[in-house]
Amino acid sequence: MSGGVTPEVWERLPSRRVETNGVGLHVVEHGEGPWVVLCHGFPELGYSWRHQVLALAEAGYRTLTPDLRGYGGSDRPEGVEDYDTATICADLVGLLDDVGARDAVFVGHDWGASIVWQLALLHPDRVRAVAGLSVPPSPRAAAPPLSILRRRHGDSFYMCWFQEPGVADAVLARDVRGTLRSDSIDALAAGVAEDPLPRPWLTEEDLAYFVEAFETTGFTPALNYYRNIDGYWARTEHLAGAVVTRPALFVTGSADPVGGFMPAARLAEALADLRGHVVIDGAGHWIQQERPTEVTAALLDFLGSLDR
Repeated sequence: MSGGVTPEVWERLPSRRVETNGVGLHVVEHGEGPWVVLCHGFPELGYSWRHQVLALAEAGYRTLTPDLRGYGGSDRPEGVEDYDTATICADLVGLLDDVGARDAVFVGHDWGASIVWQLALLHPDRVRAVAGLSVPPSPRAAAPPLSILRRRHGDSFYMCWFQEPGVADAVLARDVRGTLRSDSIDALAAGVAEDPLPRPWLTEEDLAYFVEAFETTGFTPALNYYRNIDGYWARTEHLAGAVVTRPALFVTGSADPVGGFMPAARLAEALADLRGHVVIDGAGHWIQQERPTEVTAALLDFLGSLDR
């Protein structure tokens, strides 16, 4: 359930616009103590971390929670190339510069997880520790990632379907509410109607908050993250064999479908200092919203380990 963290409560938290790396980001800053930066996934917002922001503040941490570029109240550059992973990582470094922080613990879910894993490789001096939810790190692929996905899952696989500009954009925007309640992007791609599973952890107020945001922004900026997958791979040959050296945590749900095509079997190869691999029984993909108590407990245990 929402635990009282409503859009009204969220919007009362201190927020501001931060100019970084050529864009303006809408950022919620809350609490006092060591810095923790929370990075959302697709299709989400900083609001996805509402439960953790309040709980971390109560535990003595200071959070920065942006709407990543292309999302919510942040700027939406028009170029596909503006959503390269290295560019997003530079945005996050700019957030630290803005508050005068040398480093921070970075936590990401879904696309946010992919970004913070790469941030720890590209800017290790700015990352005190790193935690990823749902999407595990893995060693650099031997071939362009989309070619591997197409070979394994076919052209209709959602990440492949996203590649043609304008196609998925229009389908997802046709019924924003339906898109955000869907449990299968592949079903949307195929035009198959589905009955969304009940989501007791997402109230009507929560859903309306997300719907209003994506009706305003559309989905193109968010989809452009996917359209840079192969380009980023091609530009980061120097990361072949690199491992994350910072303390790391991975959290996932046992019922998360991402585990079916992105298994966490190679964590030890990608993470030199893995402090925890937490699997929350029965949890799905939207884990920090669905199971906030367990996720927050895992994060606090991890954060506590940094002082030991």
